[in-house]
Amino acid sequence: MSEQIATRDAYGKALAELGDKHPEIVVLDADLSGSTKTAVFGKKFPHRFFNMGVAEQDMMGTAAGFALSGKIAFASTFAIFATGRAWEIVRQSIVYPHLNVKICASHAGLTVGEDGASHQTIADIAVMRVLPGMTVLVPADAVETENLVAASAVREGPVYMRLSRAKSPLLFKPEDSFEIGKAKILTSGNDVAIVTCGLMTTHAWEAAKILEKEGIGARVVHCGSVKPLDREAVLKAARETRALLTVEEHSIIGGLGSAVAEVLSEALPKRVVRMGVHDEFGQSGSAEALLKHYKLMPEDIADAARRALKEN
Repeated sequence: MSEQIATRDAYGKALAELGDKHPEIVVLDADLSGSTKTAVFGKKFPHRFFNMGVAEQDMMGTAAGFALSGKIAFASTFAIFATGRAWEIVRQSIVYPHLNVKICASHAGLTVGEDGASHQTIADIAVMRVLPGMTVLVPADAVETENLVAASAVREGPVYMRLSRAKSPLLFKPEDSFEIGKAKILTSGNDVAIVTCGLMTTHAWEAAKILEKEGIGARVVHCGSVKPLDREAVLKAARETRALLTVEEHSIIGGLGSAVAEVLSEALPKRVVRMGVHDEFGQSGSAEALLKHYKLMPEDIADAARRALKEN
């Protein structure tokens, strides 16, 4: 896993490639195309790219209008604006009429780093997941991002994809296949299950390697699709292991941990240890320093797994 690519870079590349295959795709951005990487599409297809300025709500409304006209609209900005400032417009104009708008938001989570709490989106999965009919995707690396962007383009209805500023290692191979609603099992193990998404999947994988050296078998279940969630993979992991953890670069309230707990509470009651941000805001600091502070490093995940096994 030596090569590192930011998922936002993979998004820009995938969009430009899709533009050739799907002439009905249009792309909108809120004056951040250099950061969200939609500028790659804009350079290649200038007549299908629209810079809406610093007007995220207007951008979402315009994207809805394009979708009503038969276009597939990809709308991008920072996650804090896409899911915060523009949430009401997303709900009313995009999700309620179930339109073909794909909201691909970058700079999500704690790993925005020095931009601080005001820009660290740690509730976006929660507020998008609660919307009826909204698909929520959180890819782990560049390979999965490219695949899920392509899958989003042909999926009926609204999609929210969470992308990162920080570079991350490549976990998957170009030939790997992905399906919305299906988890990927990265490691096998019957002692502890670690259910994760996004950039934390790499940390969970590294934690599993630490535990393996101690004779503890960890099963890493990557849920690039948080909604729809792969219920069967979650239930299977819960049945076949002695402890279960969820790990996310997000609040433990309403995110992946909540989604997993909801499934288990209805079908297979089991204790869930949720790792993430605990009812607090982020703060300024480097991405690595923040992940260390909020105890989301591989060593922290391994420690939590040991404790869960001991307590169980």
